[in-house]
Amino acid sequence: MRLRYHWKWMVLIFSLLLLFLIIQGYSHAVLKQSLLLSSLIGLLVVVPSAYLMARYLSQPIYDLTQRMIQSVSDTIRPEIASFRGDELDRLSKAFDEIAARFKNKLDEVSTERDYLQTIFKGMAEGVLVVDERGRILVANHALRQLLHLPTSVADRTALEIIRNAQLEEAIRNVIRQENSTSFELNLPLPLGKTFEVNVVRITSSPEEMEKGAEGVRGAIAVFHDITRLKELEKVRQDFVANVSHELRTPLTTIKGYAETLLEGALQEKVAAQFVQIIKRHADRLTKIVEDLLTLSKIESKEFQLRSEDILLNEIIDDAIDLVKEAAERKTISIRKNDISPLLSVHADRGYLEQVLLNLFDNAIKYGREGGEIVISAIVEAGGEVQVSVRDNGPGIPKEDLPRIFERFYRVDRGRSRELGGTGLGLSIVKHLIQAHGGRVWAESQLGEGSIFYLTLPGSN
Repeated sequence: MRLRYHWKWMVLIFSLLLLFLIIQGYSHAVLKQSLLLSSLIGLLVVVPSAYLMARYLSQPIYDLTQRMIQSVSDTIRPEIASFRGDELDRLSKAFDEIAARFKNKLDEVSTERDYLQTIFKGMAEGVLVVDERGRILVANHALRQLLHLPTSVADRTALEIIRNAQLEEAIRNVIRQENSTSFELNLPLPLGKTFEVNVVRITSSPEEMEKGAEGVRGAIAVFHDITRLKELEKVRQDFVANVSHELRTPLTTIKGYAETLLEGALQEKVAAQFVQIIKRHADRLTKIVEDLLTLSKIESKEFQLRSEDILLNEIIDDAIDLVKEAAERKTISIRKNDISPLLSVHADRGYLEQVLLNLFDNAIKYGREGGEIVISAIVEAGGEVQVSVRDNGPGIPKEDLPRIFERFYRVDRGRSRELGGTGLGLSIVKHLIQAHGGRVWAESQLGEGSIFYLTLPGSN
């Protein structure tokens, strides 16, 4: 092996220099000759020994350096690979290069991890990532909020934290034999939510598999909260069923009496009575259609209020005048309870009158004969005006109170139809008050009547 490294030569020079100093330290010629001869003999022994020792010590370093350069030959800089300095210098430079490369890769991985974590945190959908054993690796913030999970769920199974065998089975099936699957997950109360869950297998890349990695690395499950969609779908189905039922009854009646008249009853004494029944049911159909059109208009994007400052006493008096005749037929009195003549609200006059008319009409229909309707109003702390309409009717069961503002919902369906109600009045009230930025609700005790509340913005 050719001596190319500086520190090998330093060993040889040091040996010669030591020999020279020994020779110069003695003054006798014979001794010099003896020493010289001894030194020459020693030199013949020391130099090869030093060379062999140097080669023995440097060879592992040289081999290690070569292996390091070869292992990173595709990324290492050309000047490092061709550097001809000392072994330790080359090894040091190779270490520095590898350290720099490692730091760059670590920075890239950290950046990518932070990026993915930011995405997970910003997702509205819940995300659950598990390994090939079905153990949880990641559960994002949205999933923990949706399912009320603890902060730490790592290394636990989905069954342990969500308690749903269907989800656990879907994850295991995807890991074992399927690429993906989708299903609806219904969670019982107290959550009472419905999710569309998509589970996808996570596999290793071809490069990782070439290096001996396993093909399946786990699975990722994405939870879409469709609870609201299911509720809206249920409302739509109920609406279609209810409106079909509401229209079928008067249409069947009209068709039946019309056919009876056409079959010869026109000449009978009951003909006029039949025509009156047909007219009454036709009027009911007209009222249903008008209310449906009103609701459709309120919910449309083009719907706009023409709000103005209105004296509350004035609008209440106008509404009372319109229902006074119906109230007198049932000997029901309508009374205002100390409402300030200066109290005003900021609302659309026409729509506010319609709200009051619907509430008064309900109170009269379901109130007891000889009863009383009381209207009150107070100003709340935030400047809103709260209006209440109290009747002394039969009351509303507690379980029905949350649903009375739904379309076509009736507490007593038979009696409501007899009284000519469409089942849409309170729904119109709710939508109009919400359009004003207010709230509407009801309180009731069976046998003691009901109180309907609404809030409106006060005047500026």
